[in-house]
Amino acid sequence: MTNFDYLPGMQKIESDILPKVHEYMRDFSSENYTEEEVRAALACPAPSIANFSALLSPAAEPLLEEIARAAQTVTRRWHGNNVGLYTPLYLANYCDNHCAYCGFSCHKTITRTKLSMHELRQRAEEIAASGLQEVLVLTGESRSESSVEYIAQAITLLRDYFAVISIEIYPLNCDEYVQLQQVGADYVSVYQETYDPVLYDKLHLEGPKRCYTYRFYAQERALLSGMRGVSFGALLGLGDWRRDIFAAGLHAYFTQRKHPQAEIAFSLPRMRPHSHVTERELMQAMLALRLFMPHAGIAISTRERPQLRDAAVRVAATKMSAGVRTSVDEHNDPQFSIADPRSVAEIHAMLRKNDLQPVYLDYIR
Repeated sequence: MTNFDYLPGMQKIESDILPKVHEYMRDFSSENYTEEEVRAALACPAPSIANFSALLSPAAEPLLEEIARAAQTVTRRWHGNNVGLYTPLYLANYCDNHCAYCGFSCHKTITRTKLSMHELRQRAEEIAASGLQEVLVLTGESRSESSVEYIAQAITLLRDYFAVISIEIYPLNCDEYVQLQQVGADYVSVYQETYDPVLYDKLHLEGPKRCYTYRFYAQERALLSGMRGVSFGALLGLGDWRRDIFAAGLHAYFTQRKHPQAEIAFSLPRMRPHSHVTERELMQAMLALRLFMPHAGIAISTRERPQLRDAAVRVAATKMSAGVRTSVDEHNDPQFSIADPRSVAEIHAMLRKNDLQPVYLDYIR
C-alpha cells in the first residue's frame, strides 16, 4: 500500500483540489523573496498566492511587527474585537494508527478508555457550568472502539448542554458525516499533520491514516454532507513549517472557492516542548494566513504559553480554548501537555482587560 491507496470502504469523491495544491507546492520556494516583495504583499488589499508565499518567507521575518499591525487591522475589520471560546472534550483515546509523533499511537503503552454516556453527562455538566456553549469532541482514530454510532450517541447527549458541537475524529465518508450532522455536529476539524507526501508516508506507519488522499479530502466530504464549516492545519515541527502552512492555506483557499458557503478556520499546533518551530515563526504563520484569508477563523492552542496566546488574539487569532483537559479523564495520559491551564473565567478576564469581547455563542443551529 502507498499513502495514496484507498482502503476498502473509503469513499472517493471527484475533486481537483489535491493536484492543485501539490502543483503549487512543487514551485514553492520561500528563500527567493526580497524585503521589497514582502512590502508589496503587505500593500496588496487582496493578497495573491504569490503574496502569501512572500509573507511566509524568511525575508518577512524582520518585518514581523509591521505585518502584525497590518494583520490586526484586517482582523478588526472582518471579525471586530470578538474572540470565540470553547473547550475540547475527549470521548476516547483508542487508536488504530501507528503515528511516530502521537501520544495516542496504537503502540504507545498508555491506559485506554472511553466515556460511558453517564460519564459523558457528568463531564458535560462540568463544562457547561463554566458558561461555555461550544465543545470540540475528540476521539482517537479507532472505528472499532469509537464507532460512528457511539459518536452520534454522544453528540445527541451533548446537544442538551451546548449550542455548537464540533468534531475532531477520524475522517469519514459522506453518509457518516450526514449522520453526525443530523444529530447535532456543526463543524469538522481534520489536520493533515504534514502536506509532504514523502514525509507523511514515513511518519504514518500503520493504520487507515496512512492514506494521505482520503485524509486530504475529509473537509470536502464534510461540506458535501451539509456541515457548516471545516478547519485546516498542520502539526508544525514535523516538516518544513513554511511549506506546510503554504499548503494548508491553499487547501483551505481552493476549498472555499469550490464551496463558498463554508465557514473556514485554521489551527496551528506546534510539536512541543521540542519543536524546532519558534514562537516567532508560529506568529508569522498566523499573520500570513490572516492577511491571505481575512475572513477565516484562527484558533490558538493551549500548547502555547499564556503570553503568546494573549498576543495572538490581539492581532490575528479569533478563537481560543479555555479550561482545557487533553485526556479522557483524570486517570489517563493526556494526548499532549498544555502550557496554558487558565480557566474559562481567567481567559474571559484577560480578554476584557485587552478590550476584546469573549464570545460564547455566535451561531444558532
